[in-house]
Amino acid sequence: MRLVLDASIAAAWLLPEEHSAVAETLVAGLTGRSPVPPLFWHEARSVVLMAERRSRIAAGEAATAMARLRRLPLEDAGGGSDGAVLALAAAHGLSAYDAAYLALAIETELPLATLDRKFAVAARGKGVHIFGPLANGN
Repeated sequence: MRLVLDASIAAAWLLPEEHSAVAETLVAGLTGRSPVPPLFWHEARSVVLMAERRSRIAAGEAATAMARLRRLPLEDAGGGSDGAVLALAAAHGLSAYDAAYLALAIETELPLATLDRKFAVAARGKGVHIFGPLANGN
């Protein structure tokens, strides 16, 4: 399955204390190349770096976690359209970060995997199918 994976799913897959069976299943089901906006990698780095600084993972584990993430079939989809991202952010009260993922899901017509409830509501409002625990609007 191909989908747009956001950083909340990556964090739930990478960090032991945030581990999610749903994230594990979604990641295991990735086939083909799934697009992510370039900021995905920065968000993932930030998540594992902060986890390392707060001793939630061992020293040196941030690099190991990023190497693990880099082995997934993900591809950098580019920066997207400024106009689309800004319009989605304004219309739905999203950050530009979340709007970049949403714009990518709309552009590629792929489902979105997120653990962010507000983001999932906005995506559903734009006709984007949600994968994960928020798939049914819960």
